Amino acid sequence: MKVFSNEVTFDYSWDEVSTANWRKYCPWNEKSTHVIAVDTLERFVDPQTGILRTERLITCKQNAPDWLKSLMGSCETSHVFETSYVDPKEKTVTMVSSNLTWSNLVNVQETVVYRPYNDHQTRFEQKAEITALCGGWQRIKNKIEDTLVTRFHENAVKGHEGFETVLEMSRKAFAEERERLAQAQAMIMDGR
Repeated sequence: MKVFSNEVTFDYSWDEVSTANWRKYCPWNEKSTHVIAVDTLERFVDPQTGILRTERLITCKQNAPDWLKSLMGSCETSHVFETSYVDPKEKTVTMVSSNLTWSNLVNVQETVVYRPYNDHQTRFEQKAEITALCGGWQRIKNKIEDTLVTRFHENAVKGHEGFETVLEMSRKAFAEERERLAQAQAMIMDGR
């Protein structure tokens, strides 16, 4: 098993980050063009804890190296199952995901947590455990795990850049919405 971990601080509040998280794979995020579809399978709020639990299926264009495709089979898409928990009291967003594609050959378990760093910044913590299930072929197993750790590192850089774009666009959209609301309220007050 190999482990990839990453931590980043975003210069946005937890409220901004936790809201923008749902737009991470939107069309104007040029760094997530590999994501073909995000399907929400189930979503509910626990009435006792207030935690929003969401299950999603994420479909991506396959981006594995050719040598790995030749070992595992060449498929055009891959699927990831994600369960997320938004805890408004503790101010955490926790996302746990695992690969469905090639899961009989490699197991990737990823956990991402967003939590406030201070009033204006949010901490992003990412950890992925990668296990190739190739039996006694240690050399091939190590090569697969190393390749996937390298991919996680490359994708983490792109993901951070893309999410910064989403956060900025979300901030602008919220500012415009607040301005429209203020104008509407002023018009209502003037009409009285």
